[in-house]
Amino acid sequence: MSRQPTPLFPPSFVWGTATSAYQIEGAVAEGGRGPSIWDEFCDRPAMIAGGETGRVAADHYHRWPADVDLMARLGLDSYRLSLSWSRILPTGSGPVNPEGVDFYERLLDRLCAVGISPAVTLFHWDLPSALQDQGGWMNRDTAYRLGEYAQVVGERLGDRVGMWMPINEPVVHTLYGYALGVHAPGLALGFEAFQAAHHQLLGHGLAVQALRSAGCDNIGIASNHAPVHAASDSPADVLAADVYDHVVNWMFADPILLGKYPAEELAQLVSGPLDADLKIISTPLDWYGINYYEPTVIAAPVEGQGTAGVLEVDLPPGLPFAPVPMTGYPTTDFGWPVVPEALGEILRTFKTRFGAALPPIYITESGSSWHDLPDEFGEFVDRARIDYHDAHLRAVRSAMDDGVDVRGYFVWSLLDNFEWAAGYKERFGLVHVDFQTQERTPKASFEWYRALIAKHRAARV
Repeated sequence: MSRQPTPLFPPSFVWGTATSAYQIEGAVAEGGRGPSIWDEFCDRPAMIAGGETGRVAADHYHRWPADVDLMARLGLDSYRLSLSWSRILPTGSGPVNPEGVDFYERLLDRLCAVGISPAVTLFHWDLPSALQDQGGWMNRDTAYRLGEYAQVVGERLGDRVGMWMPINEPVVHTLYGYALGVHAPGLALGFEAFQAAHHQLLGHGLAVQALRSAGCDNIGIASNHAPVHAASDSPADVLAADVYDHVVNWMFADPILLGKYPAEELAQLVSGPLDADLKIISTPLDWYGINYYEPTVIAAPVEGQGTAGVLEVDLPPGLPFAPVPMTGYPTTDFGWPVVPEALGEILRTFKTRFGAALPPIYITESGSSWHDLPDEFGEFVDRARIDYHDAHLRAVRSAMDDGVDVRGYFVWSLLDNFEWAAGYKERFGLVHVDFQTQERTPKASFEWYRALIAKHRAARV
């Protein structure tokens, strides 16, 4: 059966790709950069698959001109990147590192010169080690340091940035970094970790205010969201799924969009001047970014039941929910179920839940990992990745037809990169990277996305 063309999107729809600094830059000890929590986490035994590190990653720090050429060849409207906080402020605060600012100025200038609008994330999990030494996100002061960092960056780079995101996926950083300990900084605090979540949200609000004061606009967030379903109709499973949904979705969206936590029980997990903090956290945004990968199925916990393989580690005992495998769907090589209709579902849920309080939405990340191998001609024919993005774009278009205001789609990722605790095995890129030689080879999905963007650009004319 022949494939139907991907449906057309409005002329103003933004086509982008996304990366993050620690996953692609490398050069961790060059250009005046200070250490980050991921540098230290990689040095801990058995924390990263294969003992790999982000010290070189995709060597983007040295190869960025060629990478920008690849983006120009794609025809991107926008490129979402993150800045390395410790490259700009080596100790997280204090004097600015001129070499770090110069690196990003050259990168942003080149992007603008080829007609690609930079979309900048300030914090994508790589907190400067000096701030972690003071407690990291468990320390309220870190929120104020993010605000100061935003002020510095807004004043120095703001004239070249088209979109801003103070933080990326606070739920993942909280759960994996602070609650479970499988990401940097490697703390296993359980529910105590939600103090770190609150401080990230506070830092987000302070950063939004700082960017505004620096004359910046078009500010949002890149937050991970997905539908949560109960494993059965039993009251215990339904309750467990509801609790999990509140913890991973609405504890992070409601404070930003509604100025409140979704349940009193969750508000009690954090301390501080809550009402005053929520006013800052809910500083109005120009748009809201949703990162989507997979839905979650939740059951009530059963004694002795593990969750490894669903998450990266077994959950600690005593939690009122347990993720279980989702059946009936294909999975990526990372083991994640491919459920494009769930992206449409979460978009419609946002529209229903937040109504007039919901600004326009961007899909700030979506992608899939496949262990790409070259064919006999040395080409990477990644049909599964093309099918993934085609299906998810169809889900976005369907949600838009139902009245959800979606303004753009950012593919994760431009390049194969350092996939955090999974090391280099998992490959999300439109461009294959040989991590021994750093040779870049565009995959079939690259050419598919290039043609899709070109078709939309022709329709604009």
